[in-house]
Amino acid sequence: MDAIIQPSSGLHGRLTVPPDKAVCHRAVLIGAVAQGRIEITPWPEADDCQQTLQLVRDVGVAVSRSGPAVRLQGVGIDGLRAPSRELFCGESGTTLRLAAGLLAGQPFDSTLTAGSSLRRRPMRRIVDPLAQMGARIDGASAPEAAELFPPLTIHGARPLKAIRYPMDVASAQVKSAVLLAGLFAQGRTTIIERIKTRDHTERALRCFGARLEQRDGEVSIEAGPLRCPGMLRLPGDVSSAAFFLIAASCVPNSQIELVDVGLNPTRTGLLEVLKRMGADVRAEVTENGWEPRGTVRATFRPLRATTVTAAEVPGLIDELPILMVAAACAKGKSRFEGIGELRVKETDRLQSMVSGLQRLGATVRIVSSETVEIDGGPLKGGDVSAARDHRTAMSLAVAGLVAEGLTTIRGAECVAKSFPEFFAQLGQLTGSSTVKTVDKG
Repeated sequence: MDAIIQPSSGLHGRLTVPPDKAVCHRAVLIGAVAQGRIEITPWPEADDCQQTLQLVRDVGVAVSRSGPAVRLQGVGIDGLRAPSRELFCGESGTTLRLAAGLLAGQPFDSTLTAGSSLRRRPMRRIVDPLAQMGARIDGASAPEAAELFPPLTIHGARPLKAIRYPMDVASAQVKSAVLLAGLFAQGRTTIIERIKTRDHTERALRCFGARLEQRDGEVSIEAGPLRCPGMLRLPGDVSSAAFFLIAASCVPNSQIELVDVGLNPTRTGLLEVLKRMGADVRAEVTENGWEPRGTVRATFRPLRATTVTAAEVPGLIDELPILMVAAACAKGKSRFEGIGELRVKETDRLQSMVSGLQRLGATVRIVSSETVEIDGGPLKGGDVSAARDHRTAMSLAVAGLVAEGLTTIRGAECVAKSFPEFFAQLGQLTGSSTVKTVDKG
């Protein structure tokens, strides 16, 4: 599919962004090993969430769909069953890495396989701590890089050994994999975070009654039964909201309101960076439950350059591509430091964004493997590739709204991974004539 974007004269309106898939993955996987029934609503249409749902079906969890909700009958901490086939995770790194933690503590073998992009993403970061806990995990190896890649065959163990694990990579997925494995360990498992990452797993585990403790950069868990809370209402995805917030901040005459957006403090770093850039972005928490949520409003105001430091990156990892678009629209030179992790996403996301912005006329310099500088200035329409990456596609679409002339994004169908409604909602805010998609099949 190609997406054709015309310059916009302004974004206006009020909408609800899709449910947060990061929260959804965790609700499904933890609900699978809890006792009782859980209803998760509203259910996201993102491809990644369907992979997680199918995976728990394949290990013995009963699942049903009712309107906007999905219901799971949890099987309890000892109730998962050996799958009769490989567990396909599609292109969802969260599905694969978190499921690896859950499956490491099972008394059976399982194999997690993946789509072509995910098969190139590094997995030693989860394999090493899970191996320390007693699981044996085989993967596709790359000896020159001392790395492992999917498919992963997990030879589980019960009980696992509790560990105290200092995290080398600031990754919520690694932390979550170890915490989920800790549900099946003998003793207290502790993760030490040098840089704080998103805490959706800790919040969800607490919601299910886990024996979890947090203090001074450490999070600890002990084995014990979990109980389903009945219903979990998912917040809107702040990473999806980011595209519209930055579009409204960059396109003159814009004013939008996004409702029921997740405002978890470990996910709102984007709002702080935008405010630093001079954006008129305001958030109001309207419900401070298991996951805080509320309303975010954005009104156009000229942006100024900023520096995103390496310490900020873990809290912004999904928003970095669209922040690069904001930098291209801002006055002055922006700098992004410590962003090498973008190279091991669905694609080399750093390179796909640099190439795409350069094709649209932006001045972008790769200073090192971890650092990029962007000079703000006018953009021009052009023909760009999504590079099979959903966040690249959506970010370049926003850039097209401020570029002079038409912008065509090739391979735009990849947005279905996280936000299949993206182009329809973008058209809703900009006017249907601004955004058009063409099926190339």
